[in-house]
Amino acid sequence: MEKLVACVKEKPDALCRLICFPWAGGTTSHFAQWGKLFNDSIEVFCIRLPGRETRLGEPFAKDMTSVVNEVTSVLLEQFKEKPFAFFGHSFGTYVSFAVALHLKEKYGLEPVHLFMSAAHAPNSAAHLALKNAEMPDEDSEFLAHVETVGGILVLPHNTDFMDSMVLMCRADARVFQTFSYEKTEKNNPFSCDVTYFYGSDDKIFDAQGWRELTSGDTSFYELPGDHFYLLKPPNKSFLINHITRCIENAGL
Repeated sequence: MEKLVACVKEKPDALCRLICFPWAGGTTSHFAQWGKLFNDSIEVFCIRLPGRETRLGEPFAKDMTSVVNEVTSVLLEQFKEKPFAFFGHSFGTYVSFAVALHLKEKYGLEPVHLFMSAAHAPNSAAHLALKNAEMPDEDSEFLAHVETVGGILVLPHNTDFMDSMVLMCRADARVFQTFSYEKTEKNNPFSCDVTYFYGSDDKIFDAQGWRELTSGDTSFYELPGDHFYLLKPPNKSFLINHITRCIENAGL
């Protein structure tokens, strides 16, 4: 489990686990630190995909199915052990949704809450258009494309770091393009509440479709900032407090 999960503060008596899924090209460096910010009722796991950090020597995931299968197989006992919630940002939103869908369909397990951020609803036309968009071959054009679909963290002026970031982003983009979801009239996959967060200065995402994916409540919160609004300290504090309230009010 240590290969897949970063947990900087273990809380064996926590009531719930929050599983966090980073953005494209992302690592565990941000979300794993959330484990120190939540109270003792919430333990934080951050998912580490292959090809980065301690998994640098492993080949990148080839598709969404392989990512979902690894997460569910490694953490299945943890999912069965106690309640869990998901937080996904951008690309991580799609990964978390795919994992949640697989857990519900195959094992009858469901998060107590889905926290989604800065991404199209997976049943929207905008998601389908983004999925089918062609990825430029040239690195500078690829990075420009990433900027248009949400953005990338400011890169240091380091050629090796830049090359590594491009490789990770390309790999995650390929995984994203292998994920698809079709909503049918009778298909309402979740009963948990869904909360969607977005930055006020980010591009416009088609998020209303989340209402169609659960019989629970769906709420939307705009926070000041761009695609990476969640890195701003005031926004981080808001997220920590709001997520805590939602989980503690879930009747665990």
